[in-house]
Amino acid sequence: MEVAYTAEALATGDGRNGHVKTADGTVEFDLAAPKAMGGSGEGANPEQLFAAGYASCFHGALRKIAGDSGVDVTDSAVGVKASIGKDDDGGFGLAVEIEVVLPHLDKEQAQELADKAHAFCPYSKATRGNIDVKVTVTDD
Repeated sequence: MEVAYTAEALATGDGRNGHVKTADGTVEFDLAAPKAMGGSGEGANPEQLFAAGYASCFHGALRKIAGDSGVDVTDSAVGVKASIGKDDDGGFGLAVEIEVVLPHLDKEQAQELADKAHAFCPYSKATRGNIDVKVTVTDD
């Protein structure tokens, strides 16, 4: 791979209950485990960060694929739900649901575009075969 950009971040404290900061200082905040996992919920958590990054990356891939195809994706949006839970090995695993909104396309064309974006998106490539990822097109 020819590297185009590298992000660097440092986590300190007690993992899910600590602090995270990027090397350039543009991202910096406290972390807290969610209430559903016994934490205070008074800070961001890794699943939120992953969902935000995946949503942004997938939306970029969607807009690239659409632009190359001349498809109108005005008012498009991508939502990601990143879930964590116990896996069969006694540890934890992740699952992702990606919801794509393409209001100016019919459902079949929108799903085809979403599937192409899923094949192209770097986050989708990184997770493929490693976690469950479901891509659906919604009306809103």
